[in-house]
Amino acid sequence: MERVFVDINNLKEFTSDVFQKLGVKKEFADITADVLVSADRRGIGSHGVQRLKRYVNDIKNGRILPNNGPQILKETPVSLLVDGQAGLGQVIGYLTMEKVIEKAKKSGMCFATVKNSNHYGIAAYYSMMAIPHNFIGISLTNAAPLVMPTFGKDMVFGTNPLSIAVPTENETPFVLDMATSTVPRGKLEVYRRMGKKIPKTWATDEHGNPTDDPDRVLKNLLERKGGGLLPLGGAEEEDGSHKGYGLAVVVDILSGILSGGAYGLYVYKEKHPNVCHFFGAINPEIFIPLEELKKNMDDYIRMLKNAPKRAGKDRIYIHGEKEYEKEQEHKEKVSVLKVVYEEMLNIAKEAGCEVELKVIG
Repeated sequence: MERVFVDINNLKEFTSDVFQKLGVKKEFADITADVLVSADRRGIGSHGVQRLKRYVNDIKNGRILPNNGPQILKETPVSLLVDGQAGLGQVIGYLTMEKVIEKAKKSGMCFATVKNSNHYGIAAYYSMMAIPHNFIGISLTNAAPLVMPTFGKDMVFGTNPLSIAVPTENETPFVLDMATSTVPRGKLEVYRRMGKKIPKTWATDEHGNPTDDPDRVLKNLLERKGGGLLPLGGAEEEDGSHKGYGLAVVVDILSGILSGGAYGLYVYKEKHPNVCHFFGAINPEIFIPLEELKKNMDDYIRMLKNAPKRAGKDRIYIHGEKEYEKEQEHKEKVSVLKVVYEEMLNIAKEAGCEVELKVIG
């Protein structure tokens, strides 16, 4: 499907301008734009600017109260309980993780659980905030119920992604960023936009049968007709379905239940979605010297990457490596689907934006 290239800074400025024209204050608009564009830079288009329309609609219909920031309800030297006050998930995530890192600098570690937030974009954005401080970062979030439990027919919990980032010395930092479902909903949206069929291991139709039709699945998810996405591992225990299911439940416990917020079927049940997050930062020096951690991380990564390859494969990747390489490739410009670009122009026209989004060669 046809793609166009846009300048990174122009894309950020344009995206921020859209939010500002909707009444979002500049600081919050800039944060949200940076999170979205970062996803595109890392090659994760499913969570990039193609989601702009979703956030615009949720601001217009009152689901998101975009100028609300995080409110600390309870804290200790190593913990935070935060109310997102139905604000932009990107803003709630960024400002909460900043506070978590600040506390970790003083106490060695800090964890925060957040309720009453919204979709926050890529989980890795927040875990990676710890890397420049030489900390280990953790980021989890629950989500709208789109996934079926093992042996289930209807969706009960979200794609519930998790991310862990660990600093290194010379190797690319380890950055795990994964949904606990086989794929996130955004991947189906990408396939629908591209007119492609999905693998039958990704989702089921309203009767619980495997399907390769992304449009059918997305329509069923929207209208709550049944079926949904499959847990990591697919439909059967023999393929490890129960493991993805278990990981999703753990994310719901740490983010939703521990915060006193929504979990499972209760997420997106009311007008304000009550999406919940969990963040952490750990200073490795409360356990071992930083130099030792980085040396051992480099050694371990090389051990993995230099392992014998199976026939036809010439490279073993470490988590976050592909995304890092995409990020380096997209330092100045990034490609987006032409249909997404055109949709963004329509959004800007309706909002009365002043910043022009330009296609470059």
